[in-house]
Amino acid sequence: MHFKDQRVGVFVDVQNMYYSAKNLYNAKVNFAQILKAAVGNRSLIRAIAYVIKADVKEEQNFFDALEKIGFEVRAKDLQIFAGGAKKGDWDIGLAMDTIELAPKLDTIVIVSGDGDYVPLVQHLRHALGCRIEAIAFGKSSSSMLKQECDSFIDMDIDRRRYLIFR
Repeated sequence: MHFKDQRVGVFVDVQNMYYSAKNLYNAKVNFAQILKAAVGNRSLIRAIAYVIKADVKEEQNFFDALEKIGFEVRAKDLQIFAGGAKKGDWDIGLAMDTIELAPKLDTIVIVSGDGDYVPLVQHLRHALGCRIEAIAFGKSSSSMLKQECDSFIDMDIDRRRYLIFR
């Protein structure tokens, strides 16, 4: 249920979406359609896409495309540890941004199926009074996350809309 005068913030865990689409469907994510679905007929205040830079040459084109669609792109370098382990995630960065922006927003849309966001969702709803929606692939989403949100858009149901097949 969308109310026209709601102020919306959209926060996209790009890595989570990228790997879900690749592993489930061997496809790419249509981030323009996700943004459209997230906002509906409401007012978009901020749309932030969190990306990990791995120094791939296609990468910059992808970041530029996200900006054209209307996302602010926040990039962080992939960390490579001694021993070869790699780490790249934006969980804390995304969480801090939603908490800081919450006073200016009525609805926060988290584009991720990651169960790590459950405590954040609980805090945003109960302590800060925001409506919380999530958009992700239901098959690879945490059931706790789905339960905690006010609404969950399952991208599996309308995957032609949300995916770009090669």
